[in-house]
Amino acid sequence: MELPDEILSQIFDLAADEDVIFRHGLPTVMAEAAWFKNALNEWSLRSPQDAINIIQRRSYATKKAIMLTCKTWRRLGSEFLYRCLFFDNPSRLHILCKIMELDAENNQESGQSSIGLGWWTKRIHLTRYYASPSRGVSEEDMCNALSTIVRHCPNLSIFTVEWPMPSAIFGLVADSLFKYTRKALHTVHWHVSAEAIPKVIWALDSLPLVLAAHIEFDSPAQTTELHESLHLGSAQDIALNLPYLQQLTLRGSFSEFLDQTVEWNLPGLRNLSIDCGHSRTDTPDIIGFLEKHGHKLKILDLNSIPTLEVPDILELCPQLEVFSFNADWRFQAPTLPAMTSDGLPIADDSPSDGISRQRRRQSNTMRLSLGSYFNETSILTRTPHPRIHTIGLHGLLYAFGVGYGRIFSTEEPFRSRVVRRSNDLNFGALNRAQFPQLRCIRILSRTLLNDLNKADGPVQDDEVDGMDRWERWWDRCHESNIRLEDCTGGEFGELPQDEEDEEKDSEEEEEGQDESEEYSSDGYSDEWEVQVPAIEGNQDGPHTQELRQLIKECQAMAEEREESAFTGFIGPAFHLAPSMPLSTDYSGVADESTSATALDKMAD
Repeated sequence: MELPDEILSQIFDLAADEDVIFRHGLPTVMAEAAWFKNALNEWSLRSPQDAINIIQRRSYATKKAIMLTCKTWRRLGSEFLYRCLFFDNPSRLHILCKIMELDAENNQESGQSSIGLGWWTKRIHLTRYYASPSRGVSEEDMCNALSTIVRHCPNLSIFTVEWPMPSAIFGLVADSLFKYTRKALHTVHWHVSAEAIPKVIWALDSLPLVLAAHIEFDSPAQTTELHESLHLGSAQDIALNLPYLQQLTLRGSFSEFLDQTVEWNLPGLRNLSIDCGHSRTDTPDIIGFLEKHGHKLKILDLNSIPTLEVPDILELCPQLEVFSFNADWRFQAPTLPAMTSDGLPIADDSPSDGISRQRRRQSNTMRLSLGSYFNETSILTRTPHPRIHTIGLHGLLYAFGVGYGRIFSTEEPFRSRVVRRSNDLNFGALNRAQFPQLRCIRILSRTLLNDLNKADGPVQDDEVDGMDRWERWWDRCHESNIRLEDCTGGEFGELPQDEEDEEKDSEEEEEGQDESEEYSSDGYSDEWEVQVPAIEGNQDGPHTQELRQLIKECQAMAEEREESAFTGFIGPAFHLAPSMPLSTDYSGVADESTSATALDKMAD
């Protein structure tokens, strides 16, 4: 039975399973990690980006199998083979470049206007690697190959390069993107040096249809200072218009770039992620950016070592729903209205407008709502934020006495106590008084969760009260009906179990079920067999006879009763599983011989 080409193409599309990798949005900090067993048979966490890479490899293996089945499947499967070009080895770029060049020459010589191989390409993804002589590929050769491939892909919509591109190479690649893909490109992921900031600005100016941009800047050259090495030239103070940009992620040394974005037109920006890395001195001007673009933000992720002014930031983002910050930040005491001994605010004789009076009233209300917890929390908002329902916490590596935090606590006990005190105060601030709509708190550090798994839970000793801290946090969230979860989306405290542990747990559950059978519907008959002792002096009384008759009727009813059909669904004690909250949050061939050669050379 031969199926029509349309049906086969639909089947191949479902088998390739590429819906996730063709989404224009990039993984955010709220994307869930997953546990897996590594090569050493140890539990480890897989990041969301690693999961996408695995999906791309698996999809390529499926499409390769389709191409090698028969001639008909090869003809139809060529479209799917070239839709996503994923490379973890730079030598593959040269092979694909030669194939595309040969296909273009054959079409030109034959005078045919047939669609080239790159016509089907929607995504190009080059993972991070280090160029070395052993690979036989220099940075210049790789840049030329990448530019040539982009030239043959007019419908490219997602361009991801995790490999750090020098300024000169990025300029050539950005020029190719502008010339051949500016009408189709919607998502970019670039890793460049800090000296390439001017070229990044001009590249974004030439791509007005970009929806999501992830840009990582390496530190500038150590020979010169930052302000001396970065000369923006004509790119300085230019006002870009990016009306469709919705997601912006900046990492590394991006302070100079962020200063330029203040005057840009970004009406569609809804998702902003800032990660300063390990820098302790280069603090970006987040406040200046949010004053212009923060009023429509829905998701804001801030991760830096220096403390940022969270109250000012949240006040500039009234529409914010998901917020992440570093829980190691140390905040100063809040400035709230002075109180009398009777709990009344002290009158202020200084002139003030209506807005400041309203703020004082709201701040005083928040102080009263905190009650006895006022001295145990930081103040993250001047007024309760009405929309935030999910908060993510970076840091916390020293809170539970595991991993590197354990070594740090031993070497510098005073500083570690200060950090843990900040953790407690910041976590205490995540309450309904400051965030009335708060439903979920997520611990974002994969390093912390890996360390907890290796240590089999928090450490409790004279130096670190990790277990007590976890219990306090858990109890407070439970009392407030707030879900506390880790970076996998599971409840914080649930660690992966080996098969042996799972078997033990299942055996214990089976034993518990066996013990509970005596309380099930089948066990009631045994319960009614208890003999009721006779009442002395009144054995033949009417009450005694009536009681005995009632017992006999109950025994007969228990023997005749059928088992309920709902017992297996509800259980003997009506223990229902707790409900889970909603997630927040997230290629063609020229001819037969060319196809076979390409598959053999590009296969791992």
